[in-house]
Amino acid sequence: MKPSEVVELLKQQDFADKILSADETSLQPGITINPQWIEDILYFLRDDERLAFDSLSCLSGVDYGAGKELGVVYHLFSMTHKHWLVVKVKLDREKPHVPTIEHIYKAANWHEREAFDLYGIVFDFHPDLRKILTPDDWEGFPLRKDYVVQETYHGIKVPF
Repeated sequence: MKPSEVVELLKQQDFADKILSADETSLQPGITINPQWIEDILYFLRDDERLAFDSLSCLSGVDYGAGKELGVVYHLFSMTHKHWLVVKVKLDREKPHVPTIEHIYKAANWHEREAFDLYGIVFDFHPDLRKILTPDDWEGFPLRKDYVVQETYHGIKVPF
């Protein structure tokens, strides 16, 4: 199923005003939605038999550049229909919050923790939102484009 067909089904379910844009021209076609509706839309994409996006292949944090917003990209796949869809949300850089989808796709658990640790994106209501790659007392978010590497960590020179 093409992203335009998915968008049409979403519009039929009263999600039209929640979709900010749709793109079929990129290498990874998909939709950008309002982040507050991520749960409702993903439940629909997963549970509607015509779509059956039953697998979250990847969830990634994104930094669109210094002074710009952060984002989360969800790669969905249907094992039944063998089709893909990318769902994106853009977040305020200063207070990047989005609801967790861990209860919809269990695979999101560690992916959300990684995005939290490396980008500072907060996944509201996540059952165990804590750092996964950096120490608890690490300063900043290493994958943000405006990140400045600290010179030392506990007396150890950081940049080698």
